[in-house]
Amino acid sequence: MDLRAELLKSIWYAFTALDVEKSGKVSKSQLKVLSHNLYTVLCIPHDPVALEEHFRDDDDGPVSSQGYMPYLNKYILDKVEEGAFVKENFDELCWTLTAKKNYKPDRNGNSIVSHQDAFKLWCLFNFLSEDKYPLVMVPDEVEYLLKKICTAMNVELNSCELDDYLSQEPQGQGGLTVWQFLDMVNSGRFLRGIEQEAVSMAVEEVYQEVIEDVLKQGYLWKKGQLRRNWSERWFTLKPSVLSYYMSEERKEKKGSIALDKHCCVEVLPDRDGKRCMFCVKTASRTYEMSASDTRQRQEWTLAIQTAIRLQAEGKKSLHKDLKQKRREQREQREQRKAAKEEETQRLKQLQEEKERKLQELELLKEAQRQAEILLQEEEQRRRQQHEEMQRTLEIQLREAEQARASMQAEMVLKEAEAERQRKRILELEDMQERLQEALQQEVKARQDEESVRYAQARLLAEEEEKLKQLMKLKEEQEEYIIKTQREKQVLKQEMENKNKCLEEAQKQLEEVRVNRQRVDQDVMAAQRKLRQASTNVKHWNVQMNRLMHPIGPGDKRMNVSGGGFAGYQPLLSQRDSSLK
Repeated sequence: MDLRAELLKSIWYAFTALDVEKSGKVSKSQLKVLSHNLYTVLCIPHDPVALEEHFRDDDDGPVSSQGYMPYLNKYILDKVEEGAFVKENFDELCWTLTAKKNYKPDRNGNSIVSHQDAFKLWCLFNFLSEDKYPLVMVPDEVEYLLKKICTAMNVELNSCELDDYLSQEPQGQGGLTVWQFLDMVNSGRFLRGIEQEAVSMAVEEVYQEVIEDVLKQGYLWKKGQLRRNWSERWFTLKPSVLSYYMSEERKEKKGSIALDKHCCVEVLPDRDGKRCMFCVKTASRTYEMSASDTRQRQEWTLAIQTAIRLQAEGKKSLHKDLKQKRREQREQREQRKAAKEEETQRLKQLQEEKERKLQELELLKEAQRQAEILLQEEEQRRRQQHEEMQRTLEIQLREAEQARASMQAEMVLKEAEAERQRKRILELEDMQERLQEALQQEVKARQDEESVRYAQARLLAEEEEKLKQLMKLKEEQEEYIIKTQREKQVLKQEMENKNKCLEEAQKQLEEVRVNRQRVDQDVMAAQRKLRQASTNVKHWNVQMNRLMHPIGPGDKRMNVSGGGFAGYQPLLSQRDSSLK
């Protein structure tokens, strides 16, 4: 907890004490006085101009805590320096303002704690309270503070009675306010039969330990540095310094030992008539001291080691560190408690879910039984339908077998027909080969005729026109030959088509075995294709017969010339016989 948070807690009490009407607002004149007093106790230079400008009289009325905070932060808290003022004087100022309004001790003088002890308890409350407004101290911290006070008086705190008291309070579970805490202490419920002086000493001890960070204090013998004599001094140990005074009133300070992480404490053997000795070693000097007994020496060495450890860890207060650890432990307990409650709730939900699923399972079992009954009925009905369908299929199968037998007979006939067509195609191919040979012979004959014609050019000058006609006939003959080749290619294509038709007929035979109606249609299609093929074959037979009797060019020449040369006639007759 930093200095600003500590100061704000005390100022909050002072502000709420000035709020007489409990409206959350304080008049500007009262805030001026409060601010002026804060300047004084915090040892901050006064800034009357800013004070007057911020709180000048206007029609805005009283100021709330949110309206006062900007001024408080800027002109007061931001200027505070730790160690430049006396914290106890600041707390006394805020306590004086709030105690007049809120603290109400027993008027008959039966209060357990005095007014000064109440102030120290108020300071302890502020230190241990949560950092939330309004300020409360949780039950764990209440028990911790009461145990510290009872331990200082060598009295054991009754924790069960404290729990009963907190449970009876309306807000005891969430925490106690400082006034509830003071009323509880003044009631004497937990400090029965104890003198007020003992309570005051215990409160003072706890106040010094927690607020003033006094880790330990008491009388020790100290050996001087120059005179080397032993003197009894009152020592006060804080996290950063070990101070020693003439007496326990701490009015005359004789010196101090600055502690840091490089210091150490060691136990020394007895010598020079002193026992229970130990020393504190710093960077510049070694301080020898003697305790009254072994227990005191052990307590002092442990306390000094704790102070050195705090310095090494960079911590300024032991109890601030302990408070933070207790707060973290409370948060962890609350987290574990919340997690446990969440786990319990989850288990409860799982149990409810399990019961619900069991009910659903029973419903599913009942539905399954109903479904099994329906399934049996459906199975019986399906079995009957299956038997009827089986009988129907057997009848259809017999019919299909008969149809297959008839189709096989038809396919045998079709295969025989296809075989005849293949033979016919082979004959046509043979004929085509012979035609090609005849054409080659005709070409050779033409070449011979040309050579003879060139040899008898002079004799055939008058027959030049006739030769032109002959050449024209020759061209027609070549075109006819090309046409014949094209027809040959068409015949090949037709033959391939017939082969494809044959393959399709075989596929149709397999499909006929599966579906009778489809086979019938395929058979009819095959018959039509066969008839068309027969027609095509007849057509090509006619064409081939025509090709077997080509036009002889010699005949035309005889008709045209009438009486040509006598030597040319035998050549034409020879050519005609070769073509035949």
